[in-house]
Amino acid sequence: QVQFAESGGGSVQPGGSLRLSCEAFGIILRLYGMAWYRQAPGMQRELVAQIASGGRMHYSESVKGRFTISRDNAKSAVYLQMNSLKPEDTAVYYCNTDPILPTTAWGQGTQVTVSS
Repeated sequence: QVQFAESGGGSVQPGGSLRLSCEAFGIILRLYGMAWYRQAPGMQRELVAQIASGGRMHYSESVKGRFTISRDNAKSAVYLQMNSLKPEDTAVYYCNTDPILPTTAWGQGTQVTVSS
């Protein structure tokens, strides 16, 4: 089964930065598009950033210009650099394939809290 382990979250003040990491297991990462998702309390999980197997990136309007997704296929890892963080970025962040495959399982996610 494909699994993911997210890390790098934390508590920061508005305007701060964090870099999230995701390690993938049971998958040949270079073959798949990957994405970061987030879920805020009481909200549905939403797609934040995508990176295709060929490296093309796409962002939601809410994070465009502030977040950068990247991947290292050799390390089976995906990253999310988050700058200029806002309170509305507070959520649990997850990585997964894009599109999501039937064989993948959601990881525990990593909590990001932006607060003064």
